[in-house]
Amino acid sequence: MASLLLPIIYLAFISLGLPDALLGAAWPTMYPQLGAQVSWAGGVSMIISACTILSALASDRLNERLGTGRVTAISVAATAAALFGFSFCHAFWQLCLWAIPYGLGAGSVDAALNNYVALHYKSRHMSWLHCMWGVGASLGPVIMGQALAGSGWQGGYRIIGILQVVLTVVLLFSLPLWKLPQDPMGGEPFTPQHRSFPELLKITGVPEVLVCFLCYCALESTAGMWASSYCTLVRGLDAQTAASWASLFYLGITAGRFVSGFLTMKMSDRNMIRLGQVLIALGILLVLLPAGNNVLFVGLILIGLGCAPVYPCIIHETPVNFGRELSMSMTGLQMAFAYVGSCLAPPLFGLLAQNVTPRLYPWYLAVGLVVMVIMSESLHAKKAAEHR
Repeated sequence: MASLLLPIIYLAFISLGLPDALLGAAWPTMYPQLGAQVSWAGGVSMIISACTILSALASDRLNERLGTGRVTAISVAATAAALFGFSFCHAFWQLCLWAIPYGLGAGSVDAALNNYVALHYKSRHMSWLHCMWGVGASLGPVIMGQALAGSGWQGGYRIIGILQVVLTVVLLFSLPLWKLPQDPMGGEPFTPQHRSFPELLKITGVPEVLVCFLCYCALESTAGMWASSYCTLVRGLDAQTAASWASLFYLGITAGRFVSGFLTMKMSDRNMIRLGQVLIALGILLVLLPAGNNVLFVGLILIGLGCAPVYPCIIHETPVNFGRELSMSMTGLQMAFAYVGSCLAPPLFGLLAQNVTPRLYPWYLAVGLVVMVIMSESLHAKKAAEHR
């Protein structure tokens, strides 16, 4: 029965990815119609991420009360409602209001599903799970790009909203599967432990992993959200082409996580993380080079490929690094810090783009990468010393 649940979990992660790249893809067309400025996309992203942080911090208790299945179904339904709300917005403040249920819907389901898979499935399934997120995130800009050529950005949000409603129905019918007690990994029963934030910070490696998550999501969210604007404002591509090119980053993540699922059968989570960081560095270098749009094309894909193994492999390490009993508490906290990065980094870059230059895009990503590498290496060194 565990094998029947896996496709449902994959569908849930497709639903998480579908809306994630829509704002960045549509923003060059949206902001003049809403009477906004180019940097204000960061404000919407900040509201979404702030609400997601609150939701992620509450995920431990919510998951205990409702169960992973119910949390997932409720969250996808909330996201669907928010997307339909986006499609009817005529002013920027309306967009900000609908960002609240969108963010609240994302945090708990993200933490609950990640913890469930980390506890019950092997590393390859974590990579393929996040590959499904990439499928959704890659389809989102493509759908929006087609909508921009026809019905407009409002139509793009409505199409994704309809897809979310369909996924909600599927999740509701799958609820009995989540109640089954089977553990595909054959793990021993355990009792989850709940600890406060100060108590968790005292555990070896926790500060490092939290900063690592923050930097990774800062890099990923900025790379995805501002790729379209960078292509338009700096490289001179038209809005529709730029929206399609922004999907290259997510296509890179998707393809990379599919391949990563197989690589994890031979490589440890730690080495997969290092491989991803090297690819991100190469991608940023190509985006930096003034060598034409073909090199930019490859660079965006490489950044996505590099991002592919980092997030799922760090998540999958959580029960090993901090114990199965603390895995739900740690996953929720890690998700919260990840979304702090998503909340703060894109609007900060928006301010830099507006007041300095959008050409800082690759340099901004490089700073996040350097800090992430330092933190991940420190985490692994401390855990290795602790296990000696």
